[in-house]
Amino acid sequence: MSYVNPDPDPRSTPGLEPGGGVPPGETPPAESSMPEAGPRQRDSTSRGWAKAPLTLILLLVLVMAVGFLAYALGLIF
Repeated sequence: MSYVNPDPDPRSTPGLEPGGGVPPGETPPAESSMPEAGPRQRDSTSRGWAKAPLTLILLLVLVMAVGFLAYALGLIF
């Protein structure tokens, strides 16, 4: 993101006294808005794993680990 200075340039802003002050009866220059300003919007996608897929994956890993251990010990085949 590129930075945009929101303040007006005092050298080219009419109605300002030297040093940036505003003489009596003048309206101060308006602020410009920054494109980055405003509240952060959270991403609506869910974070993390759902319980069912995580449980199935862990169960599959556990069954495979028990099967490998049983095969390594000669209990199967």
